[in-house]
Amino acid sequence: MGQPVLACCNFLPDGQLRDFALEHGFGGVDWTFNLKNFPETPAAESALALAITWLHPLKLRYHCAFERRDLGAEDPEETGRTMQLFQKVCHLVAKLGGRSITIHVGGLGRESAFDLCWQKTLAGLTKLVHMANKLGIKLCIENLAWGWTSRPDLFEKLIRLSGAWATLDVGHARVSPAVRSGLFRVKDFVAPHPERFINAHIYHEETEDGHMPPQSLTYLQDRLDLIVRLPNCNWWVLELREEGALFTTLQVVEEFLLAQGK
Repeated sequence: MGQPVLACCNFLPDGQLRDFALEHGFGGVDWTFNLKNFPETPAAESALALAITWLHPLKLRYHCAFERRDLGAEDPEETGRTMQLFQKVCHLVAKLGGRSITIHVGGLGRESAFDLCWQKTLAGLTKLVHMANKLGIKLCIENLAWGWTSRPDLFEKLIRLSGAWATLDVGHARVSPAVRSGLFRVKDFVAPHPERFINAHIYHEETEDGHMPPQSLTYLQDRLDLIVRLPNCNWWVLELREEGALFTTLQVVEEFLLAQGK
């Protein structure tokens, strides 16, 4: 893999985001949609398209963080609403010229998996992957801190059986119960299908207070060594939304890349 694109999140007002990213050496923005900022009207879509245009020459990829919305919900009404929402996302990203979306399945914002169905999760994800493919979009699933995708064995099955691409979140991987228990290691998330990973979310770990930055390269060394060996993972999102934490992580990642000769 060559030099990765370092991306920041859309955590600043549109007018400041471009200048901030370029000033600090970022090459891209990972644009996150949530239930509050997703455009629901033609006017809102036009405003978003204008904001995206103003980010040039930064590269763009897209990420969905829709809490308590899941393709595998037992409730058929929720499943239907979620599928419609993700279909809207795919069509919107295609209109914006995007080629990659990361979504969450199997647990975000839920306290239990009792109201989720594995078969419905896989069927819904497969349907969405096929739709995204027709639109020229690579649909990625991200390993979460809890739920189906927090287990490397189930994450692997979702990727393989649905045809999805993948995003490795190293902070989620670190706190995964499957990893903390010693049953799996972080490398087990990527070992079966290293070629399917095209994005990485980089920070130290997720806690109740949010995403925590690494205090030094030692905190991330092993996980960065893992990412840099993934042949198609050239989009590294420093997934922190507070400037101090972001700068700390940026310094660590740049130190790592310098040592790699990148």
